[in-house]
Amino acid sequence: MEQSKKSPTLGYVCKYVPVEALKAVGINVRRIEPQATDFCRADTLMHANVCSFVRAVLEDFADHDYDGMILTTCCDSTRRLFDTLRAKWPDRFFYCLDLPHKINDFADSLYAKHIRKMLDAWELYAKDHTFHTPANTDELLSSDPPPVEPNAFGQTPHTISVGLVGARPGDGIRNLLLSKGIRIRFDMTCTGAPRKFEADSATYTHDLLNQIPCMRMADASGRQRFLQDMSEQVDGIIYHTIKFCDIYSYEYTQIHKRSDLPILKIETDATAQSSGQILTRLEAFIEALEAKKQFADSRAASDNAQQDNNTSTDKQESSPMIVMGIDSGSTSTNAVLLNEKKEILGSAVLRTGAKSGDSAERVRAMVLEKAGLTPEDLSLVVSTGYGRVSIPFADKDITEISCHAKGAHFLNPDIRTILDIGGQDSKAIHLDENGNVKDFVMNDKCAAGTGRFLEMMARTLEIPIEELGPLSLKSSESLTISSMCTVFAESEVISLIAQNKEPADIAHGIHEAIVSRAMSLIKRVGAEPGFMMTGGVAKNEGVIDVLQKRLNASVWRYEEPEIVGALGAALFGLED
Repeated sequence: MEQSKKSPTLGYVCKYVPVEALKAVGINVRRIEPQATDFCRADTLMHANVCSFVRAVLEDFADHDYDGMILTTCCDSTRRLFDTLRAKWPDRFFYCLDLPHKINDFADSLYAKHIRKMLDAWELYAKDHTFHTPANTDELLSSDPPPVEPNAFGQTPHTISVGLVGARPGDGIRNLLLSKGIRIRFDMTCTGAPRKFEADSATYTHDLLNQIPCMRMADASGRQRFLQDMSEQVDGIIYHTIKFCDIYSYEYTQIHKRSDLPILKIETDATAQSSGQILTRLEAFIEALEAKKQFADSRAASDNAQQDNNTSTDKQESSPMIVMGIDSGSTSTNAVLLNEKKEILGSAVLRTGAKSGDSAERVRAMVLEKAGLTPEDLSLVVSTGYGRVSIPFADKDITEISCHAKGAHFLNPDIRTILDIGGQDSKAIHLDENGNVKDFVMNDKCAAGTGRFLEMMARTLEIPIEELGPLSLKSSESLTISSMCTVFAESEVISLIAQNKEPADIAHGIHEAIVSRAMSLIKRVGAEPGFMMTGGVAKNEGVIDVLQKRLNASVWRYEEPEIVGALGAALFGLED
């Protein structure tokens, strides 16, 4: 007699998969949270238009020792995944449950039949592959409706509480929030809510279908009701979507319009490479929530708090301090020195080299030499920017979103909308009258519309980057650079050169293209007058000229726009 194999393991991705019933028949069930590094196998086996999450699931399945997978008919991409898995691994067990998209007694009964058919199919498969399976599973699938009970959550106090909404955020986002001391008050993403179903319950199938509905259900109004009920118990909402998943993008838009809560949208492609982008967005959002809460607390402070502030001020005056802020960007590394009176003692801008840590060391030496100081004179060093976590001598780090807001408000309290175009990313930041971040958006997945874009275009025109702006102001003909891709845009520029177009006109067309991309970011955060531009591209007169015409408003710049983030970092250090 052949010996039974090890307990089988099946993967799943949908919260409507009957996990408890599968466990009851001896199956190990593993939720797949993919973090692909590439889509080589998926690109070979599937159509290029299939969503990135489904492709990442296929990559994860290929990399692990699964005996099969249970899917549901939640979308066309998942159906294509099911077909691909069966064709590629015909000896493994794959089943796609026909998920009812309505929630009623008939749907309960129908889904119970579908689950029973799946378990019957598994029993046959298990016998053929000598897996052990219990004899009877009928008691798992009764569909009598249970009494309705309210959702219950714990009351543990945390500084900041957020709600997770959307689709499949991955454990990375949850773990990051928890590591920052953030309380996840509720999680209504695809697989986020805790499973409290009992497989031997008479109401198992009903309980399974009557979770907070996903956006694939015909009536998703339960989601809106839940959010309304919980809105007063969170400080903000983090909304995650898979790139190009329109149905969840639609829900985000509705929540953004109807709710007064701060909301952060994170759109990822289920790859490990997106972790850096996620980190900056999440940290900036958390910093904004904390700043808002601290400001509200300070407004409600008693006379004792004012007395404490006076005491703190006296202490600062008797104990002078010098703080350095370092902005470690992809193109430049910038430093600012502030004293306790918030006076700038010195600043420096240095081209970032191959290692951000080495560039930070050099810029620190430069700015200290300018001010006639030594590292021992520094009370605190605060880092920000792309390489903020790679500066070994920094005492703390803060995201560039918060630092640009802090620096801009300090330089000009009338600023409400900041456009920062750096070497590799662009961001728009909306401030309130107190300098707190109301909203922000980032474009850091493509070089289009950044300093790198301008550098490539200047190189193609065979002129120094510093001459691109003044040259464009001499333009007399309007030319259009239509491509949203830097590589294709460069091809357009080469084509215009071949047509013997004037370099000034081409330069102006390049600036029109970069401002078009920037305007989409500005509009997304609100475009409130009181505009400021920061970052290295702010030195380009041609970009400023086009931007002011598009906004029909003046755009304010500091004399050295690249140090605004470093200035903000130093200001945060003084407030510690």
